[in-house]
Amino acid sequence: MATETHEAVGEGLADATGVAAHGADAAPGMPQLDFSTFSNQIFWLLVTLVVIYFVLSRIALPRIAAVLAERQGAITNDLTAAEDLKRQAVEAEEAYNKALADARAEAQKIVAEAKGEIQAELDVQIAKADAEIAAKAAESEKAIAEIRATAMQNVELVAKDTAAEIVRALGGKADTATVEAAVNSRIKG
Repeated sequence: MATETHEAVGEGLADATGVAAHGADAAPGMPQLDFSTFSNQIFWLLVTLVVIYFVLSRIALPRIAAVLAERQGAITNDLTAAEDLKRQAVEAEEAYNKALADARAEAQKIVAEAKGEIQAELDVQIAKADAEIAAKAAESEKAIAEIRATAMQNVELVAKDTAAEIVRALGGKADTATVEAAVNSRIKG
């Protein structure tokens, strides 16, 4: 009885899994390669391919084409924007270089003007100082001339007094007119 139950359970399991008991007439191998079912397989293959074609051509490919077109548009817009930004950058660089050159030229002009003003002021101050020096030199020469004249008068007076004293010390009598004449002739040369 155990053997009968076991066989009955085995058949029930085979029926439950959908596997039929193979008899002696069953073809061994894969059912896809069974030539008797080729027409069914080819029909369903064609139906499946047509369905896939329509799904791809009506739904998937238009979406992919739209995404590709959108990407191409975005790339084109980005390239155009990049070219515009590059052009603006070049223009900004040229404007910066021009402004820098103008600033340098203006700075050189200001420096040249400042140098000119300083030189003019220096020339005025030098001329003023030269005039003051010339005036002081003239005053000094005048003072020196006065001092020389006074000194010569003093030397002449001292020479006359000394000559008169020397003559008296030697025991002679010196008259003033003779001493003045001797000293004057000696001074003049």
